[in-house]
Amino acid sequence: MKESVARGPGYFLEGLKMLPDPAIRWFVLFPLVINLLVFGGLIYWTFRQFGLWMEELFGWIPAWLSFLEYLLWPLLSMAVLGAVFFTFTILGNLIAAPFNGLLAEKVQRLNGADDLPDYELKDWLILLPRTVCRELRKLVYYLPKAVVLLILSIIPVVNLVSPVLWFLFNSWMMSIQYCDYAADNRGVSFSDMLLRLREQRTRVWGFGATVSLLLLVPFINLVIMPAAVVGSTLLWEREIERS
Repeated sequence: MKESVARGPGYFLEGLKMLPDPAIRWFVLFPLVINLLVFGGLIYWTFRQFGLWMEELFGWIPAWLSFLEYLLWPLLSMAVLGAVFFTFTILGNLIAAPFNGLLAEKVQRLNGADDLPDYELKDWLILLPRTVCRELRKLVYYLPKAVVLLILSIIPVVNLVSPVLWFLFNSWMMSIQYCDYAADNRGVSFSDMLLRLREQRTRVWGFGATVSLLLLVPFINLVIMPAAVVGSTLLWEREIERS
Protein backbone atom coordinates (compact mmCIF):
# COMPACT_ATOMS: atom_id res chain seq x y z
CA MET A 1 0.00 0.00 0.00
CA LYS A 2 2.83 2.41 0.88
CA GLU A 3 4.44 1.70 -2.50
CA SER A 4 1.16 2.45 -4.29
CA VAL A 5 0.70 5.77 -2.49
CA ALA A 6 4.32 6.73 -3.17
CA ARG A 7 3.93 6.16 -6.92
CA GLY A 8 1.29 8.90 -7.16
CA PRO A 9 3.73 11.79 -6.53
CA GLY A 10 6.10 10.23 -9.07
CA TYR A 11 3.53 10.67 -11.82
CA PHE A 12 3.07 14.33 -10.92
CA LEU A 13 6.83 14.93 -11.03
CA GLU A 14 7.02 13.17 -14.38
CA GLY A 15 4.24 15.41 -15.67
CA LEU A 16 6.12 18.48 -14.42
CA LYS A 17 9.27 17.40 -16.25
CA MET A 18 7.36 16.88 -19.50
CA LEU A 19 5.98 20.44 -19.69
CA PRO A 20 8.85 21.81 -21.86
CA ASP A 21 8.53 18.91 -24.34
CA PRO A 22 8.17 20.45 -27.85
CA ALA A 23 5.50 17.85 -28.71
CA ILE A 24 3.09 19.29 -26.14
CA ARG A 25 4.45 22.79 -25.54
CA TRP A 26 1.61 24.69 -27.21
CA PHE A 27 -1.00 22.51 -25.55
CA VAL A 28 0.60 23.36 -22.18
CA LEU A 29 0.62 27.11 -22.83
CA PHE A 30 -3.14 27.73 -22.81
CA PRO A 31 -3.93 25.89 -19.53
CA LEU A 32 -0.88 27.60 -18.00
CA VAL A 33 -2.07 31.09 -18.93
CA ILE A 34 -5.58 30.33 -17.67
CA ASN A 35 -4.12 28.97 -14.44
CA LEU A 36 -2.04 32.12 -13.94
CA LEU A 37 -5.10 34.34 -14.36
CA VAL A 38 -7.40 32.25 -12.16
CA PHE A 39 -4.95 31.74 -9.31
CA GLY A 40 -3.80 35.34 -9.45
CA GLY A 41 -7.41 36.36 -8.95
CA LEU A 42 -7.82 33.68 -6.28
CA ILE A 43 -4.94 34.94 -4.16
CA TYR A 44 -6.06 38.57 -4.41
CA TRP A 45 -9.74 37.90 -3.67
CA THR A 46 -9.12 35.42 -0.85
CA PHE A 47 -6.86 37.79 1.07
CA ARG A 48 -9.47 40.54 0.77
CA GLN A 49 -12.37 38.35 1.93
CA PHE A 50 -10.79 35.96 4.41
CA GLY A 51 -10.99 38.26 7.46
CA LEU A 52 -14.67 38.96 6.79
CA TRP A 53 -15.46 35.26 6.51
CA MET A 54 -13.78 34.46 9.80
CA GLU A 55 -15.58 37.32 11.57
CA GLU A 56 -18.93 35.99 10.34
CA LEU A 57 -18.12 32.44 11.43
CA PHE A 58 -17.00 33.51 14.89
CA GLY A 59 -20.04 35.77 15.18
CA TRP A 60 -22.06 32.59 15.77
CA ILE A 61 -20.08 31.72 18.90
CA PRO A 62 -21.62 32.96 22.21
CA ALA A 63 -19.53 35.45 24.19
CA TRP A 64 -18.94 32.99 27.05
CA LEU A 65 -17.32 30.59 24.55
CA SER A 66 -15.11 33.23 22.96
CA PHE A 67 -11.99 31.47 24.23
CA LEU A 68 -12.68 28.78 21.62
CA GLU A 69 -11.75 31.22 18.88
CA TYR A 70 -8.05 30.56 19.51
CA LEU A 71 -8.64 26.83 19.06
CA LEU A 72 -10.99 27.05 16.10
CA TRP A 73 -9.12 29.69 14.08
CA PRO A 74 -6.47 27.37 12.56
CA LEU A 75 -8.98 24.57 11.99
CA LEU A 76 -11.57 26.75 10.29
CA SER A 77 -8.87 28.56 8.34
CA MET A 78 -7.67 25.29 6.83
CA ALA A 79 -11.21 24.18 6.04
CA VAL A 80 -12.18 27.48 4.38
CA LEU A 81 -8.94 27.72 2.42
CA GLY A 82 -9.30 24.12 1.27
CA ALA A 83 -12.81 24.76 0.01
CA VAL A 84 -11.77 28.01 -1.70
CA PHE A 85 -8.78 26.48 -3.42
CA PHE A 86 -10.76 23.57 -4.77
CA THR A 87 -13.67 25.77 -5.84
CA PHE A 88 -11.35 27.96 -7.85
CA THR A 89 -9.59 24.89 -9.20
CA ILE A 90 -12.98 23.79 -10.55
CA LEU A 91 -13.48 27.25 -12.06
CA GLY A 92 -10.05 27.21 -13.69
CA ASN A 93 -10.58 23.73 -15.05
CA LEU A 94 -14.05 24.64 -16.31
CA ILE A 95 -12.54 27.45 -18.39
CA ALA A 96 -9.52 25.39 -19.49
CA ALA A 97 -11.36 22.08 -19.97
CA PRO A 98 -11.13 21.91 -23.80
CA PHE A 99 -7.42 22.70 -23.71
CA ASN A 100 -6.81 20.21 -20.91
CA GLY A 101 -8.58 17.55 -22.97
CA LEU A 102 -6.35 18.33 -25.94
CA LEU A 103 -3.24 18.21 -23.76
CA ALA A 104 -4.28 14.84 -22.31
CA GLU A 105 -4.92 13.50 -25.81
CA LYS A 106 -1.43 14.47 -27.00
CA VAL A 107 0.17 12.84 -23.94
CA GLN A 108 -1.91 9.70 -24.56
CA ARG A 109 -0.61 9.55 -28.13
CA LEU A 110 2.97 9.92 -26.91
CA ASN A 111 2.28 6.87 -24.74
CA GLY A 112 1.11 4.71 -27.64
CA ALA A 113 -2.63 5.45 -27.85
CA ASP A 114 -3.50 5.48 -31.55
CA ASP A 115 -7.27 4.97 -31.38
CA LEU A 116 -8.20 8.52 -30.33
CA PRO A 117 -9.62 11.37 -32.44
CA ASP A 118 -6.77 13.56 -33.68
CA TYR A 119 -7.70 17.05 -32.48
CA GLU A 120 -5.66 20.24 -32.79
CA LEU A 121 -5.83 23.53 -30.88
CA LYS A 122 -8.18 24.98 -33.50
CA ASP A 123 -10.70 22.26 -32.59
CA TRP A 124 -11.22 23.45 -29.01
CA LEU A 125 -14.67 24.85 -29.86
CA ILE A 126 -15.74 21.38 -31.01
CA LEU A 127 -14.72 19.96 -27.63
CA LEU A 128 -16.25 22.79 -25.57
CA PRO A 129 -19.81 21.43 -25.03
CA ARG A 130 -18.61 17.92 -24.12
CA THR A 131 -15.87 19.06 -21.76
CA VAL A 132 -18.03 21.67 -20.00
CA CYS A 133 -20.75 19.06 -19.39
CA ARG A 134 -18.12 16.75 -17.94
CA GLU A 135 -16.85 19.51 -15.62
CA LEU A 136 -20.38 20.19 -14.42
CA ARG A 137 -20.78 16.46 -13.70
CA LYS A 138 -17.73 16.66 -11.43
CA LEU A 139 -19.22 19.69 -9.72
CA VAL A 140 -22.45 17.78 -9.02
CA TYR A 141 -20.37 15.00 -7.48
CA TYR A 142 -18.36 17.45 -5.37
CA LEU A 143 -20.88 19.93 -3.95
CA PRO A 144 -23.08 17.69 -1.73
CA LYS A 145 -20.03 16.18 -0.05
CA ALA A 146 -18.41 19.59 0.38
CA VAL A 147 -21.56 20.95 2.06
CA VAL A 148 -21.53 18.07 4.55
CA LEU A 149 -17.87 18.71 5.36
CA LEU A 150 -18.52 22.44 5.74
CA ILE A 151 -21.27 21.71 8.27
CA LEU A 152 -18.96 19.36 10.17
CA SER A 153 -16.36 22.14 10.26
CA ILE A 154 -18.55 24.30 12.50
CA ILE A 155 -19.71 21.56 14.90
CA PRO A 156 -17.70 21.64 18.17
CA VAL A 157 -15.44 18.63 18.79
CA VAL A 158 -16.27 17.15 15.38
CA ASN A 159 -14.51 20.08 13.72
CA LEU A 160 -11.24 18.95 15.31
CA VAL A 161 -10.94 16.31 12.58
CA SER A 162 -12.52 18.36 9.78
CA PRO A 163 -9.18 19.59 8.35
CA VAL A 164 -8.08 15.98 7.92
CA LEU A 165 -11.39 15.09 6.27
CA TRP A 166 -11.10 18.08 3.94
CA PHE A 167 -7.59 17.06 2.93
CA LEU A 168 -8.59 13.45 2.26
CA PHE A 169 -11.63 14.50 0.25
CA ASN A 170 -9.88 17.24 -1.73
CA SER A 171 -7.05 14.84 -2.58
CA TRP A 172 -9.56 12.34 -3.94
CA MET A 173 -11.29 15.09 -5.91
CA MET A 174 -8.00 16.23 -7.42
CA SER A 175 -7.45 12.71 -8.72
CA ILE A 176 -10.95 12.65 -10.22
CA GLN A 177 -10.55 16.14 -11.66
CA TYR A 178 -7.41 15.41 -13.63
CA CYS A 179 -7.73 11.71 -14.47
CA ASP A 180 -11.07 12.49 -16.04
CA TYR A 181 -9.52 14.12 -19.11
CA ALA A 182 -7.78 10.93 -20.22
CA ALA A 183 -10.85 8.86 -19.31
CA ASP A 184 -13.13 11.13 -21.32
CA ASN A 185 -10.82 10.90 -24.34
CA ARG A 186 -11.11 7.12 -24.06
CA GLY A 187 -14.90 7.32 -24.03
CA VAL A 188 -15.14 6.15 -20.40
CA SER A 189 -18.28 7.42 -18.63
CA PHE A 190 -17.94 9.40 -15.41
CA SER A 191 -19.47 6.56 -13.35
CA ASP A 192 -17.16 3.95 -14.87
CA MET A 193 -14.19 6.22 -14.32
CA LEU A 194 -15.01 6.44 -10.60
CA LEU A 195 -15.20 2.65 -10.36
CA ARG A 196 -11.85 2.23 -12.07
CA LEU A 197 -10.18 4.88 -9.91
CA ARG A 198 -11.45 3.17 -6.75
CA GLU A 199 -9.76 -0.03 -7.87
CA GLN A 200 -6.43 1.86 -7.78
CA ARG A 201 -7.39 4.19 -4.96
CA THR A 202 -4.09 4.20 -3.03
CA ARG A 203 -1.84 5.38 -5.86
CA VAL A 204 -4.61 7.56 -7.27
CA TRP A 205 -5.05 9.22 -3.88
CA GLY A 206 -1.28 9.67 -3.59
CA PHE A 207 -1.35 11.65 -6.83
CA GLY A 208 -4.26 13.80 -5.66
CA ALA A 209 -2.64 14.44 -2.27
CA THR A 210 0.48 15.70 -4.04
CA VAL A 211 -1.57 18.14 -6.11
CA SER A 212 -3.52 19.32 -3.04
CA LEU A 213 -0.35 20.05 -1.09
CA LEU A 214 1.43 21.80 -3.94
CA LEU A 215 -1.58 24.04 -4.55
CA LEU A 216 -0.59 25.76 -1.30
CA VAL A 217 3.02 26.38 -2.41
CA PRO A 218 3.57 29.82 -4.02
CA PHE A 219 4.80 29.84 -7.63
CA ILE A 220 4.67 26.05 -7.93
CA ASN A 221 0.87 26.25 -7.84
CA LEU A 222 1.00 28.34 -11.01
CA VAL A 223 2.02 25.29 -13.07
CA ILE A 224 -0.19 22.83 -11.20
CA MET A 225 -2.87 22.55 -13.87
CA PRO A 226 -0.82 21.48 -16.91
CA ALA A 227 1.55 19.35 -14.79
CA ALA A 228 -1.41 17.60 -13.15
CA VAL A 229 -3.09 16.98 -16.51
CA VAL A 230 0.08 15.41 -17.93
CA GLY A 231 0.85 13.42 -14.77
CA SER A 232 -2.69 12.11 -14.35
CA THR A 233 -2.80 11.11 -18.03
CA LEU A 234 0.38 9.08 -17.55
CA LEU A 235 -1.17 7.52 -14.44
CA TRP A 236 -4.36 6.64 -16.31
CA GLU A 237 -2.63 5.18 -19.33
CA ARG A 238 -0.06 3.10 -17.43
CA GLU A 239 -1.91 2.04 -14.31
CA ILE A 240 -5.61 2.09 -15.10
CA GLU A 241 -6.13 1.72 -18.84
CA ARG A 242 -3.77 -1.25 -19.00
CA SER A 243 -5.01 -2.93 -15.81
